Amino acid sequence: MNYPSRPTWAEIDLLALKHNLQQAVSFCSAPQRILAVVKADAYGHGAIQVTRALQSYGVHDFAVATLEEALELRHAGISDNLLVFGSCFPGQEGAFLQHNLMPTLLDKETALRLNTEALRQKLQLKVHLKVDSGMGRVGFLPQQLQDFLPQLSQLDGLVIEGFMSHLACADELRSPVTADQQERFRTMLERVRQAGIEPREIHLNNSAGLSGWECPECTLSRPGIMLYGGLPGVDFSAKLDLQPVMHLRSCIAQLRQLPAGSGISYGHCYHAHTDMQVAVLPIGYADGYNRLFSNCGQGILRGQKIPVIGRVCMDWIMLDVSTLSNVRVGDCVTLLGEADGLSILGDDWAEQLDTISYEVFCGVGSRVPRRYLPEI
Repeated sequence: MNYPSRPTWAEIDLLALKHNLQQAVSFCSAPQRILAVVKADAYGHGAIQVTRALQSYGVHDFAVATLEEALELRHAGISDNLLVFGSCFPGQEGAFLQHNLMPTLLDKETALRLNTEALRQKLQLKVHLKVDSGMGRVGFLPQQLQDFLPQLSQLDGLVIEGFMSHLACADELRSPVTADQQERFRTMLERVRQAGIEPREIHLNNSAGLSGWECPECTLSRPGIMLYGGLPGVDFSAKLDLQPVMHLRSCIAQLRQLPAGSGISYGHCYHAHTDMQVAVLPIGYADGYNRLFSNCGQGILRGQKIPVIGRVCMDWIMLDVSTLSNVRVGDCVTLLGEADGLSILGDDWAEQLDTISYEVFCGVGSRVPRRYLPEI
């Protein structure tokens, strides 16, 4: 039997997703295509539903972080191009071949394992060769690439479908690092071509790179956070007109009349300064409503922003609704997103929490159901 869930949910606005996609497309130089990043469950928005929506908007190239994420999409019937950023770990080679997935080639050892399995199955596997142009994380460093290219060009089980790298400081428009990375990227691409390898796809730009830097040789651009309405950096507020895709909402479960002096929530870190009406919502830090919002968070109710008071609990938060009239149990409060012409954006949360909107969206817990509008 299906029972109603608690009245807490994340509403995913697929028309806002479309709007943000159009923003990304507007920065692409023809004939560049969008490689949509839907890793980490589409940054907490729901990978299957978001991918299907993006397909309906004309996108047919997608990227995830892990084999498990890729298999989730394949099992949902998504047959488009799937690039796995997180490489192929030992023992996973057969799954990549069986499900027509493209691993990111990060090192020599992985290349040799994949080649051996592909030859054993008398198949060829498409891969994207990743170089470290200055991120300092994963991928072939310039000398490693130079040393491996003669052998790589002889690995008949692999097709070098793509050539890629990742930008470290593209969110800082005045940083000299990005220009240096672009130059290093182009130099390594030329070395690959001189070795007789001609990748069909070339990509470097993430959301910040796409909207802040030009890379005309690229065939793909990889928007991620901008698709979901988050700015790639503080320098981009004037460059991008993004709409929030996720709206986190919860309904008042109980109204309490508390006398002046009452301590509220764990530790009594808040005391009612006067007689107060307090609304209790069934949402907490287990759902991604961060404990650091204790005594400083806000919600939108009836066209006003109302304060969170007391410590955020695992499953509950309290808000002061004393300034509002006719508040009722069941009234909907928006904690993230838009309502009544007001907004509390992922970037607003990020500023309060000293983090980035990527973490904000990914942190909205799996026990919060997602509702998709319009339905797909």
